[in-house]
Amino acid sequence: MRVFFKTFGCRSNLFDTQVMIANLKDFEYVKNEYEADIIVINSCTVTNGADSGVQSYINKFKDKKIYFTGCGIESKGRQNFENNIAFGVFPHSLKENIDNLLKEKKRFFYEEKQPNHIDQTIVSEFVGRVRAFVKIQEGCDFACSYCIIPSVRGKARSIPMHKILNQIQQLIDSGVSEIILTGTNVGSYGKDFSSNISVLIKEIYKIKGLKRLRIGSLEPSQITEEFLELIENPLFARHLHIALQHTSNRMLEIMNRQNRVEKDLELFMYLRKRGFSLGTDFIVGHPGESEEVWQEGLENFKLFGLTHLHPFIYSPRNATPSSQMAKKHTIRGDIAKKRLHTLKTITQSCNLKSRKSHANTPLQVLIESSKDGVYSGLDQFFNRVSIASTQPLVAGQWIEVTQYTIEDGRNYAQI
Repeated sequence: MRVFFKTFGCRSNLFDTQVMIANLKDFEYVKNEYEADIIVINSCTVTNGADSGVQSYINKFKDKKIYFTGCGIESKGRQNFENNIAFGVFPHSLKENIDNLLKEKKRFFYEEKQPNHIDQTIVSEFVGRVRAFVKIQEGCDFACSYCIIPSVRGKARSIPMHKILNQIQQLIDSGVSEIILTGTNVGSYGKDFSSNISVLIKEIYKIKGLKRLRIGSLEPSQITEEFLELIENPLFARHLHIALQHTSNRMLEIMNRQNRVEKDLELFMYLRKRGFSLGTDFIVGHPGESEEVWQEGLENFKLFGLTHLHPFIYSPRNATPSSQMAKKHTIRGDIAKKRLHTLKTITQSCNLKSRKSHANTPLQVLIESSKDGVYSGLDQFFNRVSIASTQPLVAGQWIEVTQYTIEDGRNYAQI
């Protein structure tokens, strides 16, 4: 039987799907859901919108045999099973048993979590991609008031370093040349065995064949002087994603965040001077985001010079402190949308300004795809570059672009 994997949500989920693909032995993996007999849904539940997107997708494929996994089993797993939508439901910790799960004759609902589970699978090929995500840790020890992820991913725990290095080496041997380190809380790597992410990065730099290293979302409080020295290495991308979540201290207190605006701004100004483009996550409409708090956060936001933004409108997650606050203090949806749009507009302007400031910098572009003779890839600043070429290019090829025009949302080059 033919199996398609549909992935929602974060980079950790993308890697989890690759783990399942690597363990699929007695079924045929297909890249098109319409060709599949079975669809495995790797779900996300970080917001109400994430849940809705998953359910909307499932409704399109009721004629297929559906299996449901991922973080969404907490919020939608039981419902999908009892409504006979999903044939089987299983947690993250069982994903390496995918072959046996798909062979089961009777419908099943497995929800028992293994909070200390660490995958044993080494993914030797990142199917369908020229860049590969490598999960270095699982879980989170933070207690942000809005977040359900620690309850679905468990406490922070690290994958052994030798396994990560082996994983990266095999991916590079398969043709991958850009690696993105990911996890639930990447910056906590190594805390469970008296190490840290800087030690890991030093070892990764020694791997031959690596062309570029990126890191997923980091917490400001986890960035050390040693880390700041390491990112000056030419192998490290000139882009960092640092999770602020808000730029009002009052809002950060309500969210039970560890970071504060003054230190965050100092860090971002330092990185900007070093030539890095900078992205963040930002939640608007959280309970307590009064007009006064919003205006304070907005004025601070303008100081950060962010070039990339992953914004959310707050969604209540069951059993979180913020969901209790939301019963008394809610922000109207239209107000939240307006605030989100404002942040996006500021970030787009800063991104354009940043790209203009790098106008004389050669861009190192990893080709990912093409359409109608125009090739597309990301440069070292995590900006999209479109390239019209008189010679055919291939996915996975590196191109240095020295002459290009700077347009809204992308850079454009002809070679």
